[in-house]
Amino acid sequence: MARDQKDHYYRKAKEEGYRARSAYKLLQINQKFKLIKKGDCVVDLGAAPGGWLQVAKELSGGMVVGVDLEAISPIPGVLTLQADIGKEETLDLIQEAVGGNADVVICDAAPNLSGAWDVDHSRSIDLSRSALKMAKKLLKPGGNFLAKVFQGDMFLDFLSEVKREFEKVQAHSPPASRKESAETYIVAKKMISGPVKIGDVYNLHIESVGHSGDGVALIDGFAVFVKGAKLGDDVKIKIEAVKRNFAFGKLINRKH
Repeated sequence: MARDQKDHYYRKAKEEGYRARSAYKLLQINQKFKLIKKGDCVVDLGAAPGGWLQVAKELSGGMVVGVDLEAISPIPGVLTLQADIGKEETLDLIQEAVGGNADVVICDAAPNLSGAWDVDHSRSIDLSRSALKMAKKLLKPGGNFLAKVFQGDMFLDFLSEVKREFEKVQAHSPPASRKESAETYIVAKKMISGPVKIGDVYNLHIESVGHSGDGVALIDGFAVFVKGAKLGDDVKIKIEAVKRNFAFGKLINRKH
């Protein structure tokens, strides 16, 4: 506690009425990335003691739901649920609470630390995967996701998993994160709702040509642009980028 008592953000949180110094991390991340907008429905996974809930309510003014294994002291205008984010039945509780789907899912949860770095890193990734799994089911198409992870050997694999689900993804450490901390945040915007994901491989028939001259194939009515492909080609492609209404595929091979 001695370090915390001397910490700028710890003191600032006490002065300004936030329950945790982590409130400033969310404020800084949102200032940079605009994840939470006015009127958004926000779900905070692993929300105790409630610092992020306070900020989410200030930023949104709309429906805010916090979930944690521990009980969360009441926050005006915020609904809290005592439940396990790793369990399927918790999803039903949240959807019932919000009346459908959310605009933003955030997670600042951390595992109980053992002191063994490999163990703690692995637990952190498992927790973040649980949050991502829930976010994929909770979010509206185009929704945003934010999660804390500890850096380590499994970090890049998890980052790739998130990139398959969202249009814009990057790792970011806000100023309020302690310099000695190994934590970082994965900021993910615009969840992809189309039938394809980055890295998927398909055999397709080029049915038309776009304005730029790229071949266009359809997957369940979803347009995939393939540079270098011509009308009538049968091609094998790998999905390289996915947008809200279309995707780009890299040509692997073709037969005319």
